Amino acid sequence: MNKLAAIARGDIPADIVIKNAKIANVFTLEYELADVAVYGDRIAGVGKNYEGLVTFDANGKVLIPGMIDGHVHIESSMMTPPAFAFAVALRGTSTIMADPHEISNALGMAGLEYMYTASRGLPIDVFFGAPSCVPASEFETPYDELDMTAIKTMFEKKYTQHLGEMMNFPAVIAGDPEVWGKIVAAGDVPLTGHAPGVAGKALNAYLASGVSSDHECIDPDEAREKLKRGMWIQIREGASFPNLKALLPVIHENPLNAARCMIVSDDLTARYIHERGHMDEKMRIMIKDGLNPFIALRMVTLSPAEYFRLWDRGAVAPGKIADFSLLDSDVMDDKFRIEYVWKNGRRIVRDEDVFSASDYEHLAPAIKIKVKNIPSAEQIKIKHESKLINVIGVSQGSVITQTLQLEPKVKDGFVVQDCENDVAKIVVLERHRDTGKFGVGFVKGLGVARGAIGSSVAHDAHNFVVAGADDESIITALKALADIRGGLVVVDGDKVKASLPLPVGGLMSYLNPEKIAAELTKLENAAEELGVKIHHPFMTMSFLCLSVIPELRITDQGYVDIRKGRVKISAC
Repeated sequence: MNKLAAIARGDIPADIVIKNAKIANVFTLEYELADVAVYGDRIAGVGKNYEGLVTFDANGKVLIPGMIDGHVHIESSMMTPPAFAFAVALRGTSTIMADPHEISNALGMAGLEYMYTASRGLPIDVFFGAPSCVPASEFETPYDELDMTAIKTMFEKKYTQHLGEMMNFPAVIAGDPEVWGKIVAAGDVPLTGHAPGVAGKALNAYLASGVSSDHECIDPDEAREKLKRGMWIQIREGASFPNLKALLPVIHENPLNAARCMIVSDDLTARYIHERGHMDEKMRIMIKDGLNPFIALRMVTLSPAEYFRLWDRGAVAPGKIADFSLLDSDVMDDKFRIEYVWKNGRRIVRDEDVFSASDYEHLAPAIKIKVKNIPSAEQIKIKHESKLINVIGVSQGSVITQTLQLEPKVKDGFVVQDCENDVAKIVVLERHRDTGKFGVGFVKGLGVARGAIGSSVAHDAHNFVVAGADDESIITALKALADIRGGLVVVDGDKVKASLPLPVGGLMSYLNPEKIAAELTKLENAAEELGVKIHHPFMTMSFLCLSVIPELRITDQGYVDIRKGRVKISAC
């Protein structure tokens, strides 16, 4: 006898019945007072008068489907997959679509294998995208390069479910055979994209490849054009780059657009998740902005499920996986607090004594960072050769940088930091192969008035990056990063003021989420003492190395503008 069908008919008791639930129906966008009958990990039936071996009375509170994050880099949280899962599960997240290109840049295929292995048996489901850009472009130096053969292997071994964001959009548009080869190697799967500012015929060329989504829109007009061309829009609300409020007009003016939009995180810190939340925070933002709660809920449940072809989730309905959460209220409002969570039909209960991220330490690849070729203060000096210099311009809350042309401050024939005008020197040192190769430039907007901040989190190749007010502090920071074999540091002169080792590829810690958040707070406080005022300075600095986002960036190969190639420090 098919027990699932028998329970659905009401012939026999269910394993669990959630009684008197006010179900948020994402199909019809309305509340429905009903029981939910569960058999094993599946929803057998939704309706009245179901009986179960175990009964839970929802007392008329709102029951929502398990929420789905359609694009996130676990590594950016500095948490391992188990720590990330336990941090977001009780906030109502049941599924994440993770792109592991950070660890894949830092550790190659071994990094992807670690992420996959460490993500089994967790209180959320983790589906990985095959890292499509390792390296992100020819202007970055990763640990190893993953070509179309590697992409094919990832799918054959079932490590991956979709193609991770195709960041090298100029190569896609130009018809580069190697990049298109990766797209072909992925086969018939969702092909996720990354196309900042791409429009017109260039957008047509990008979409002709089969890539079908984008999370880089920053204004409504860009999103509207991409929707008209059939693209799915992944509206990003990250720690450093919150675009949700700016793009919500696209949904307000036409709620039907929600069927082709989903809300994603991209990059979140452990501190952000601990203090503000995950997908639940995105719901609060949308509802507070006046969006219909059902429209908002659809974009964190059914829309991503449909895009990624996850037909077994995204709604509270018969045959779906029994992933759902109960709010502490009988209405979805801007408080939107999760009270109880069920995953695969089982209620999740937090117990700090049960979970420890270090329990998963044995899974990490046995690859250690050993950097010995560190430049001297003399080597990172820049001769004065021009009336103007190119400087990376940073703006709070924007992933896009500017190419500024400024008059340099000169001392003894060398261009030096101009702290009075918020211009710091920035150095990126290759760390994977210990070649000693480094790039030097300048950045305005970080607010480093004294000392230096450094990190081995430097998208996407993840070499060492340091921004400093003086050369001595920069070298101290590079040496400190080498000493802890990757992590975050704050230094002042020859003294290390604060540090956080990231032993997993220089990207992730074995600490629990709350401890990572506490350590990050200490680092940000120490950075603030140096004059840094920008929010999330380490994450912001890390994106200055990402060569596939306009405009001016810096890698171990020097200044880069993805649309122009390599750029000289001097502006002429």
